[in-house]
Amino acid sequence: MIETLSRTWALLLGVMFLMVGNGIQGTLLGVRGSMEGFSTFQLSLVMSAYFAGFLGGSRFAPDLIRRVGHVRVFAALGSFISAILILYPTVTNPWAWIGLRVLMGFCFSGVYVTAESWLNNATSNANRGLALSLYMVAQMIGIISAQGLMTATDPSGFIPFVIPSVLVSIAFAPILLSITPTPAFERTRAMGVMELFRISPLSCVGVFLLGGVFSTVFGMASVYGGQTGLSVNQISTFVAAVYVGGLIAQFPLGLLSDRIDRRRVILYALAVGMCGGLLGAASGSYTLLVISALIVGGTANPLYGLFIAYGNDHLDADRMAAASGRFIFLNGIGATSGPLLTGWLMGVVGPVGFWFFIAALYALLLVYGIYRSFRRPARRPADTGNYAPVLPVSTAVAVSAAQEYYVETSDEETGGNAGATEEAPVDEETEPLPAPGAPAHETAAQS
Repeated sequence: MIETLSRTWALLLGVMFLMVGNGIQGTLLGVRGSMEGFSTFQLSLVMSAYFAGFLGGSRFAPDLIRRVGHVRVFAALGSFISAILILYPTVTNPWAWIGLRVLMGFCFSGVYVTAESWLNNATSNANRGLALSLYMVAQMIGIISAQGLMTATDPSGFIPFVIPSVLVSIAFAPILLSITPTPAFERTRAMGVMELFRISPLSCVGVFLLGGVFSTVFGMASVYGGQTGLSVNQISTFVAAVYVGGLIAQFPLGLLSDRIDRRRVILYALAVGMCGGLLGAASGSYTLLVISALIVGGTANPLYGLFIAYGNDHLDADRMAAASGRFIFLNGIGATSGPLLTGWLMGVVGPVGFWFFIAALYALLLVYGIYRSFRRPARRPADTGNYAPVLPVSTAVAVSAAQEYYVETSDEETGGNAGATEEAPVDEETEPLPAPGAPAHETAAQS
């Protein structure tokens, strides 16, 4: 660990400061928007705009980096982020905020691509899993610290926007001055969404619907808190609980999925997350709301990495890099629609719609996961690689690095058969009948 920290400390420190700026804006804009009289629908558009921009950045930032280089892209996008944070309180108009949020999402996506490329370049096969874990912890600490910053300032003033702008500006100094050399950025072979769906339906549906869960929690929690009459301190604690839960549960669930059937861990986590959403909907006290946030966050963050690891279980090693971009695309589509649907539901049934939407997405995933468990036999833990933590805000670079780690550990443990499917997919309409006396699971469709 000491060697890994010595090689990546500047990057991790910079990322932590960046996440303070990113973590505070979601909470701050929800609270400030309510003070300015924005409607729930307008705030849902503002929150969705970030994820739309992030999705666009994931698509175009790599091409931009290849054209002008990591350093120029990193510095330019960082300057835009710092400027946007200052602009929010000067143009308190929902449509202006929507445009700024799209640009903010694009910039952060490009910054993440650059930072994660450097992280991947600064690590070796032996410490890639540890580096990804430290990167995730730095992100979570930054977001949680941002909620503490919210409690120390007045959201109706200018200071809450200035402080994260300064921190974002400072964040680039240790990265740009300490991280060398600049990594190469290679284009990976593309994979179609339908092709990936045929290989791993549960992973595709999982990252798509989980994008809605995460963006709802990340974007609409402060809006929910404002509508239910929570104070700024209570809203900040409520949002922080989401990430504390994810930080606590990430590694235990990941380790458990390496030792037993990964799909079973996914189903258990989905059931717990659904119960957390229902508890939030039924809770009548602030303490129960915080507990619900811990449960939802403790399942949503680890589930993203679990779904990607489960997809890797059924992918050949040479196709994992191509699949990483498709996972990001599906997650981004789900994330963009999450706040919009939540805002509509909150407008129909009231603030409790926030919890109903989260519980409904978990329930849909749980039902689909149970259905898939009858369609495809479980893989033995000995035939899979080790779980590597990635967050729903990670780009295809971090996902690809996690998949490289998966391949390396699987090769070590299974002798080089990483991710290979046991047999070709079988079309459900032409599925052969089982032989007399054969167990049903032996002829389950592999689609």
